[in-house]
Amino acid sequence: MTFEELTRIRKEKSDLIKVRKLVALEAEKLAANTAYRKQVLVCGGTGCTSSGSKKIIEALENELKAQGLDKEVLVVRTGCFGLCSLGPIVIVYPEGTFYAQATPEGIVRIVDEHLKKGEVCKDLLYKETVHEDGSIISLSETNFYKKQLRIALRNCGVIDPENIEEYIGTRGYEALYKVLDSMTPDEVVKEVLDSGLRGRGGAGFPTGRKWMFTKDAPGDVKYVACNADEGDPGAFMDRSILEGDPHAIIEAMTIASYAVGAHQGYVYVRAEYPVAVHRLQVALQQAREYGLLGKNIFGKGHDFDIEIRLGAGAFVCGEETALLTSIEGNRGEPRPRPPFPAVKGLFGKPTLLNNVETYANIAQIIRKGAAWYSSMGTETSKGTKVFALGGKITNVGLVEIPMGTTLREIIEEIGGGIPNGKKFKAAQTGGPSGGCIPAKYIDTPIDYESLQALGSMMGSGGLIVMDEDNCMVDVSKFYLEFTVDESCGKCTPCRVGTRKLHQLLDKISKGKGTMEDLDLIDSLANHMKSSSLCALGQSAPNPVLSTIKQFRDEYEAHIKEGRCPAGVCKELLSYEIIKDNCVGCGLCAKNCPVGAISKTDYIAPGKKLPAYEIDKSKCIKCGVCMNNCRLKAIVRK
Repeated sequence: MTFEELTRIRKEKSDLIKVRKLVALEAEKLAANTAYRKQVLVCGGTGCTSSGSKKIIEALENELKAQGLDKEVLVVRTGCFGLCSLGPIVIVYPEGTFYAQATPEGIVRIVDEHLKKGEVCKDLLYKETVHEDGSIISLSETNFYKKQLRIALRNCGVIDPENIEEYIGTRGYEALYKVLDSMTPDEVVKEVLDSGLRGRGGAGFPTGRKWMFTKDAPGDVKYVACNADEGDPGAFMDRSILEGDPHAIIEAMTIASYAVGAHQGYVYVRAEYPVAVHRLQVALQQAREYGLLGKNIFGKGHDFDIEIRLGAGAFVCGEETALLTSIEGNRGEPRPRPPFPAVKGLFGKPTLLNNVETYANIAQIIRKGAAWYSSMGTETSKGTKVFALGGKITNVGLVEIPMGTTLREIIEEIGGGIPNGKKFKAAQTGGPSGGCIPAKYIDTPIDYESLQALGSMMGSGGLIVMDEDNCMVDVSKFYLEFTVDESCGKCTPCRVGTRKLHQLLDKISKGKGTMEDLDLIDSLANHMKSSSLCALGQSAPNPVLSTIKQFRDEYEAHIKEGRCPAGVCKELLSYEIIKDNCVGCGLCAKNCPVGAISKTDYIAPGKKLPAYEIDKSKCIKCGVCMNNCRLKAIVRK
């Protein structure tokens, strides 16, 4: 976004009548001059907040005031910029300079040198934006951003999420006006159908069909709900959208309510997302004040309002029927399907339920048209997908890429590759419900069908990257441990099956497994997939089955050789001091927490002090000794 566009967004201040005309494309844009010559955007998402962005904002505002620049420079707390590993992030417009890992001390320099004197602090910039010759390139030209296409994330890191006027300045609520003013519910549903948008919560069910089923279901009372529970380990897509662009979800849910004939909506969001909850509360209140929620919206006769319901962090409540049960005030347990929520959902009434990312696409589809959206992506997977990129990757953060982008492009270009010179080994998609994609399939395009063919799934969008130091047995064990804890226990296949699978994996990780255990895992997994009540139990075996299929040699090494190739499983490890390499410094012994290392009588050739050795009967295999050995005289076997 250019400085002129950003300035226009911040100029457009108007009362309710003018806002309505703006949204209706009937009013001339306000041309009042702004007093600000520069704008400083500071990431206020959870990631940057946890790394100290509040202190950055305080330091910035204090220093601007001290320098007499507080009337010339506007400070804006935005949502997530995407490059979470570089937080706190500060961007200065009109230059668009990107300051990474900002500190209060650095802020003093930025204010004095850049904002006051006009001299960019190049040594504080994100290194990818500075060429060897000292020239500065725009953020959109960096490897992290140039292959992204932001639709769901279009306003994150751009606007103040707690200012409805900034959302309206980006043509927010135009789609809602268009729907209420000139479209029938059938036309709205058809537009969503024709776009090819599929649910971004995991299963990839066509969004338009879900809307159509709910609209066509008999009954005068219907509901619209938003799944913002997002419980996958390492996933933070929905949270970031709510933090950075909450009005996009409000607008989309209101459009959906008109399409299906509902007048009440609910956003189910976990209480562990305090920033997202606060900004959603602010946005809801602003929308009501501007007449964009409540009675007779835009004077078009449609009534709709939204309430927030806080979840207590149960992973199973990401399943649609368990979520609806929790909204009703009951223990979050899944129900048998059919009937599906579109027919009998919340309080026994037809209910439309989509997740945050799905809704984040709706207003753009309505405003720009189904043909625009369906022109992106692949034949069966249209549009873009947001991923939370984590694990063994340089650029940890939030990315949005067109469907069909290859895994290689995400990891090596957008993600910046594997740090510390390690080799890429696998990527886990779909969280506890997904599977691992090995390095040999790195050129696989990311779409629903391609991932399913490899035994994985799109899921909500977590993408965990692993390198050569990850043990695939241990990875499977981690995900099974998670699902054991998160199973609601209502059905026996999940309650007992997940625990039994975990026990078998634990046995293998300790070198006590047998080849028959692999057959038992396969049999048990298939029973769970066919007989569990909900998707949690049905998909829980996926990480195990995919790693056995793609990394069977690692399982066999644990079973047949009593060896963990990655050196992760503690019971199969041993540490040994190569005495001829030991200089007798004693750092290993000093740092050993259990006193398992002692001095010997042996002095290696060319050395002056006696070498040390490890008593394996006392060793707890923590690895502290190896980490403290400067000469790499300690090896892990």
